[in-house]
Amino acid sequence: MITDVIDTKTLAKVDPVFGQLSFDDHEQVVFCNDKDTGLKAIIGIHNTVLGPALGGTRMWNYNNEWEALNDALRLSRGMTFKSAITGLNLGGGKAVIIGDAKTQKTPELMRRFGEFVHSLSGKYITAEDVGMTTEDMDTVRDVTPYVTGISESKGGAGNPSPITAYGVFMGMKAAAEFKYGSNILEDKNVFVQGIGNVGEVLVEHLVNEGARVTISDISQERLEEVRDKYGATIYTGNDIYSEAMDIYAPCALGATVNDETIHKLQAKIIAGAANNQLASEDRHGALLQERGIVYAPDFLINAGGIINVYAELENYGRQEIVRKTENIYNTTLEILNDAKTNGVTTNVAALNIAKNRIAARKRENAK
Repeated sequence: MITDVIDTKTLAKVDPVFGQLSFDDHEQVVFCNDKDTGLKAIIGIHNTVLGPALGGTRMWNYNNEWEALNDALRLSRGMTFKSAITGLNLGGGKAVIIGDAKTQKTPELMRRFGEFVHSLSGKYITAEDVGMTTEDMDTVRDVTPYVTGISESKGGAGNPSPITAYGVFMGMKAAAEFKYGSNILEDKNVFVQGIGNVGEVLVEHLVNEGARVTISDISQERLEEVRDKYGATIYTGNDIYSEAMDIYAPCALGATVNDETIHKLQAKIIAGAANNQLASEDRHGALLQERGIVYAPDFLINAGGIINVYAELENYGRQEIVRKTENIYNTTLEILNDAKTNGVTTNVAALNIAKNRIAARKRENAK
């Protein structure tokens, strides 16, 4: 899943890793290759000040290796701030496997990937992401303990998607409270873009609260399935960004808020599950602020998944998972109010909290 538009001609002129536009003082980047299984993977470890880097593995049929590297770098950086702002003692990491998950993923490939993860001795802990399943994590667990999100029958926390969706729902309600003075989403017009595992559960929460939900996805089959199940409306237009709506919830590709779309957006609130929703954090965050569009920072409100898998490391149960996820509501409201008070974007306000926590821990470790 590509999180930004890549100009490969430009990238070819810079240093392959340290010169990447998405390189942000990452601690380690590991390139994994195995001829026998066809594995080609990249593990990005951004920061381990707060703890081991935890982040999912994504399998995607990237157009080229530049895109894969860019994805690993951006996503691992986002995981650092996601854990920090959520109060978890974890660093940020992410892995990408280059290939088609439907046709090229095999148990042998997953075990070989697990061996590469194991070679890092716990500095990176993997989990489920796009193109992966709980069963895949069980396979990785055959060769390394450094994996979370395994099935509940094996002592894990299971599929993190429902908790991720619940956290997004909490963040969305907080944004509505900030914008409208009420967190009730009944009769709000919500467009959910991307109906994967997380998007579907988010639709369920919204419909149950009485929101008017419109859905879009590249799969017509998924659209019809979710429509029939929850009574959502399928979007049939050709420019979702120009549609009148109360809330835009991107739950698929990143960077959908970009130079082309941002001036067309009619939404009052942006709150979704996708990572790296702003193509340019600074520029597009400022433009949203100027237009009065409330942006709930993605790396905060989609943190339910990591809260869920972190439970396996800290041995806390479902009740504590739900409590920590529901606290996303309070943190989101705090950040939105802080941004308004200090005249900064919501993304900057969130990043400042995360960076301050990392800096404080770094000072403690230096003593």
